[in-house]
Amino acid sequence: MAIVRRAKRVGLNGVMVADHNSSRNSPAVAEACQREGLQALFGMELMTAEEVHCLVIFDTVKQAAAMTQIVYAALPQRANQPEVFGYQDVLNADDEVEEQEWRMLSAPTRLTLHEAGEHAHGLGGLFVAAHLDRAVFSVTSQLGTLAGDEGFDAVELSQHAAVEVWRSRCLGLPVLRNSDAHYLDDIGLSYNSAKLADFSVAALKEALTAGLVRHVRGKR
Repeated sequence: MAIVRRAKRVGLNGVMVADHNSSRNSPAVAEACQREGLQALFGMELMTAEEVHCLVIFDTVKQAAAMTQIVYAALPQRANQPEVFGYQDVLNADDEVEEQEWRMLSAPTRLTLHEAGEHAHGLGGLFVAAHLDRAVFSVTSQLGTLAGDEGFDAVELSQHAAVEVWRSRCLGLPVLRNSDAHYLDDIGLSYNSAKLADFSVAALKEALTAGLVRHVRGKR
């Protein structure tokens, strides 16, 4: 609820919470958004076998849950060590902890980049190369460059990236620039703006393809 209320306070119309290798907090996000009158998409930041971070984005909690099951089956069956990697809370819409996810979600999956994209598209989602400009856990840091056959629908650049420097490395793919907020105060510092027919994967993909999504820098 705190995330949704913060997003509403800074003027966002919709959000997506992308936890690492899991969408188990999506039901709480969906309920909180419904209460507060905010739109939502659902998914996660998936880590492939190449240790590349990718965003998978879906319309529904059900689709995101199905992707989570695919990811869980591809994770090493190792228990998280909260004293080392932090607690992995599964919350309800009132921000109450209902469970601790036992799997080590910080680990890479066995899914290759191509397999991850095929699963995302098979479930009706978008497949996005996360933080392409970063020196760790990006396509460029792990593989050197985009090959063009990964199946990405778009690429994400961080809010501090020099877009004109990176655009030539995006192979003509549409660009998203998200807040990638890890703290409440960072929500809304960077967001995407577009006139969408509805808050859906299809409408977002159409706007991206048409070049109608623009980056906006917010304020604290």
